[in-house]
Amino acid sequence: MFTMAHRVRQTFRMRYVSIFLFLSAIINTVWTVTHYSVPEEMDEGSVVANLATDLRLDVKTLSERKMRIDVVANKKYLDINKDTGELLILERIDREFLCPVKTTSCFLKLDATIENPIRMFNIEVEILDINDNAPHFRRGTMHLDISESSPVGERFSLNNAVDSDVGTNSVKNYHLSSSEYFSVEIQTGRDGTKFADLILKKALDREQQAVHNLFLTAVDGGVPTRTGTASVIVRVLDVNDNAPSFDKEKYVVDVMENSPIGSLVIKLNATDLDEGSNSDIIYSYSLYTSERTQTVFNLNPVNGEIRVKEMINYEDFKLYEMEVIASDKGPNSLSGQCKLTIQVTDMNDNHPEISIKSFQSPIKENEPVDTVIAVVSVSDKDSGDNGVVDLHVPDNMPFRLRESSDNYYELVVSEPLDREKVPEYDITFTVTDRGSPPLSDNETMTLELLDVNDNVPQFPQSFYTIRVMENNAPGALLSSLTAFDPDLHENQYLVYFILEKEIVNTSMSMLFSINPENGNLYALKTFDYEIETEFLFHIEARDSGSPPLSSNVTVHIIIVDQNDNAPVIVSPWRAHGSLVEEKIPRSTDKGSLVAKVIALDTDSVHNSRITYQFLQVTDATLFSLDQYNGEIRTMRMFSYRDPRYQRLVVVAKDNGQPALSATVTIKLSTVETAVKTYSDMTEVPLEYDIFSDLNLYLVIGLGSVSFLLLITILVTIVLKCQKPKSSKAAPPCRNSVISERNSTIADSTLVSNDAYWYSLFLAETRKGKMVVRQPVPKGSRYIVSSLPRGTGLTETSDSAASTLQYPK
Repeated sequence: MFTMAHRVRQTFRMRYVSIFLFLSAIINTVWTVTHYSVPEEMDEGSVVANLATDLRLDVKTLSERKMRIDVVANKKYLDINKDTGELLILERIDREFLCPVKTTSCFLKLDATIENPIRMFNIEVEILDINDNAPHFRRGTMHLDISESSPVGERFSLNNAVDSDVGTNSVKNYHLSSSEYFSVEIQTGRDGTKFADLILKKALDREQQAVHNLFLTAVDGGVPTRTGTASVIVRVLDVNDNAPSFDKEKYVVDVMENSPIGSLVIKLNATDLDEGSNSDIIYSYSLYTSERTQTVFNLNPVNGEIRVKEMINYEDFKLYEMEVIASDKGPNSLSGQCKLTIQVTDMNDNHPEISIKSFQSPIKENEPVDTVIAVVSVSDKDSGDNGVVDLHVPDNMPFRLRESSDNYYELVVSEPLDREKVPEYDITFTVTDRGSPPLSDNETMTLELLDVNDNVPQFPQSFYTIRVMENNAPGALLSSLTAFDPDLHENQYLVYFILEKEIVNTSMSMLFSINPENGNLYALKTFDYEIETEFLFHIEARDSGSPPLSSNVTVHIIIVDQNDNAPVIVSPWRAHGSLVEEKIPRSTDKGSLVAKVIALDTDSVHNSRITYQFLQVTDATLFSLDQYNGEIRTMRMFSYRDPRYQRLVVVAKDNGQPALSATVTIKLSTVETAVKTYSDMTEVPLEYDIFSDLNLYLVIGLGSVSFLLLITILVTIVLKCQKPKSSKAAPPCRNSVISERNSTIADSTLVSNDAYWYSLFLAETRKGKMVVRQPVPKGSRYIVSSLPRGTGLTETSDSAASTLQYPK
């Protein structure tokens, strides 16, 4: 027990000694203070000082001795680099944040502690201020209300600017923007704070400038300097120092008599440069305004309007005078006045009058210009310009007014009249005085025009072309030719005539008739296109006026062809109902011309187009027929098996609707050809006897045909010479009312204008047989005549050539 108690006491003694030594070391270490000064806002990582060197510590042992920095009651802004012993800035230091109370000094206290042995060092870092804050005003805009009666030199306090910096970096001065009315004076408080007073340099006038906008600038003492600005708005308070004033001192206004009650005469306007109640104005009559004037006119005290209160009569008073006062509502009321003269204007209250003294209606439409139609007088009971009147008629009428004496006018014709354009006129006389506003009156009369026969009947067309189908029925209506006459009564009643003209002993009245009342044109006969194709004549329309007027129109009648003529076969010629017999040698080559069928049709070109076809043929493989020119040719050579006699029936058909046709039967006989053999194989020319009977007949036939051709030409010339000269009314391109066809064509059916044809004949001489083919030029005229049948000789003749055909 004793040993254990001894050990406890020994352990307690040793712990006490250790605590004492530790406290003694602390007391011996912290009694010294290391002081540093650094500016605020230094960058992170900046070196403040080498703390190990300043504390005389071995840099190499700092890590072993576990050196550390403790910040007293603040954030850890600083720390030590244990490798170099340097005191570093860990975070930017803001002096204004660290020491919010403005003092001349700001310290950051640190404790540096090391072990082995334990030592503690007291470090004090002073944070120096830099000019990093600009002055600023607590309110960006300051409002001051200053009376315009404030004396010069009066002071007005302004809010001072504050600056977080201290010392020379705080606010040192104030500047005021340029102003002729205000300046600024700087004051210093007990704590050194600078503030400014606004000083009035010049008397204010609200009416000249009601608001002053100033700018106050605070400047600190830092380098470089920083500034802050605030707006100072000075509003000048009004005092009643301006009296109301009118736009004019004297007004003169005109008012019309009989103006309605309540109508505005004039609105007076007075202005007061003051504001508020100092500018509110009340209008009133002065003591110099008569009671009569105040009875007739009412003055509105609020807006200054003067209106008619009673009926104004020009005959009672022509002039009213008054004096109006305008007073403001200020504490010391001020007033202004003006004079008003109201002149009453006479009113144009009498309408002018019109009196018709003479008037003629109806009148003829051909009355000459300047003919007097009416006499009119005008009057107005007013005087002056109100009694001066003007009379006029519409400008769009063919009449004008002519002043004959004071207030008397004549209405005369100014342009030619035309009843067909305007049958009557409603003429309005309008009289207007020269008052203001003008008054007018009007009077209307109706003028009727009588018709005269001054218009020629007019056809809708100047030329009529009428197509009439041939074979028409006599008395058929061809057309209705109606004219128009714009006149009236008997002047518009029309009668129609056909102007007579005789052509080849034929009168138009024998061919056509017209209804004299309605102009219906009729045909009196049946027309044949093959005889006459057209007629040209004139129809006259005549009115019943005195003297009568007339006009005519040209009528062109065109006869339209019908397919009423069948084709006539003119070649090969044969007696009516007989066969045509032809002989050909059996040795005829393929493609040889056997015969040519020619047919003529006297209808028009369209209906007269002929086509040819075989109706019957003995052997269809032996012959071919051209459907357009009628040529019959061999398709092959004859063989010993072919019959000696061939019968061909050819039909000629026209192009009409329905088509008409004619047929011809041709009997062909084939003969053997005799050929004489000569030993020397030489060709001996054929010998003819020029004095044979056959040649004699041929000469006689040629002479006869030539004589007939000469007679035909002479007859044609005589007929053309007998045609009368053309009418002057007809167009120059037509020489006859009746167009006749050529007499040669009309008298002969043996004519073709659009084809050529061949004559085929067989000639046999004493020494052999020979086939002769003679072409005839296309487009020529041909006359085919027949010689005595017994001779078997035919002749084809034209103006250029002649071909003789010899029978066997």
